[in-house]
Amino acid sequence: MIHIPTMFLRFPNIYKAAMLCVLPLLAVLLGACTSFIPRSKLPGPLTSSECDEKVKVVTVPLPVIASSPNEGITAGALTAFLIHNKQDEINTLLAPQVNYNDNFGITTTLYGAFYPTSERSIEINLSQSTKVNHDYEFKIKDTSLLNKKLELNAFIFKFSDGSARFFGFQAKSPQQLESNYADKEMGFNLSAGYQIGKFYQIVLGDRYRDVTIRKGAVGKIPDIHDRFSEATVPGINGFTAHSPRLSFIYSTLDDSEMPTFGGYARATLEPSTKALGGAGDYRHYEAEVKGFIPLNKARYISVFRLMYNQTLGHRVPFLEQSILGGENTLRGYGRNRFIDNSFFLCNLEERIRLFRWEVFNVTADWELAPFVDLGAVMESLDKAQANNFEFNPGVGFRAIVRPNIVGRVDMGIGRDGPAIFVGLGYPF
Repeated sequence: MIHIPTMFLRFPNIYKAAMLCVLPLLAVLLGACTSFIPRSKLPGPLTSSECDEKVKVVTVPLPVIASSPNEGITAGALTAFLIHNKQDEINTLLAPQVNYNDNFGITTTLYGAFYPTSERSIEINLSQSTKVNHDYEFKIKDTSLLNKKLELNAFIFKFSDGSARFFGFQAKSPQQLESNYADKEMGFNLSAGYQIGKFYQIVLGDRYRDVTIRKGAVGKIPDIHDRFSEATVPGINGFTAHSPRLSFIYSTLDDSEMPTFGGYARATLEPSTKALGGAGDYRHYEAEVKGFIPLNKARYISVFRLMYNQTLGHRVPFLEQSILGGENTLRGYGRNRFIDNSFFLCNLEERIRLFRWEVFNVTADWELAPFVDLGAVMESLDKAQANNFEFNPGVGFRAIVRPNIVGRVDMGIGRDGPAIFVGLGYPF
């Protein structure tokens, strides 16, 4: 159920979606194995002092099979190596992968997630295609400083996505205006959060992205420059954004990564200015509220999220405006499907633990998660119209290896048809 990196897959029918879910499960049942390797024979980054002298390593081969009317057919294979610590928790996940797609050619990927201590995590993703696409990412989180009151996060990235889409602005942007481009970016996202009391946190951050818009890899879709221009779509010829960030957070969640109970509220201000090297002067305002309500010893968890985002400024680059669509917002659509000055979003999800199953010495919770996503972009909240809201019902399938790994397949349905997302981590 693990496919690295997270990718958007759009299927012409539910049968292919079902196959995507079933084949990895069959691979786990038929191909996984467990071995015990002396820690001295494993390179330092793969193990830590938290591991035994004989390290348990679970090897899981998985097929990569996907079919998309936008991207064509993708086929390949990966092998996931799960390295455990003394508490039989996953200390390291390593997943090399090779696949083929007519638009992007051969893609080789190495994904790694490292958990040397309970207060520190590191993720890397190294991916290179023979045509257009690449993705290099490094992410680190550390909560060990100042008596665990200080949380540091760093994310550095460089990628090119040749399957990116733009349909125009506003809630009713028609599918007929679909265009393709290659979204080539590099940048970083840094933050430092300080805990105030038991439930409050103040976060200071800094975000930088340098965006180049090139010709995409999907030849059958018109190029973005053939349908739009810089005069109508700011940033279509590329842009730079540099934004400091201030957030106030209130949280009673029982766990920051896999919560089962509690509430969460966040208010964020993020200005971007030419003085810091950005393409323009504009501001982002965002408010988010989440809640987790467990029943029957967390066998059932009702989850909700409300979110509002407002972008104010003149000629804001199109990829810096308020955006909906993708695996973490409206799961019935692809990434960046709807763009305007603001958005309102509501997500409702029921996470149901079907069973807890130990397969090849790995204990996993298997979840079913029916959901509804409701959201719309608009000029401002007071100009929201009921008929502009998108209603996306769907269902998710998750495999959870506590305390840090979530593999998921989410299937949502929007006006353009069904959409499938496969990846790691909860959507919210």
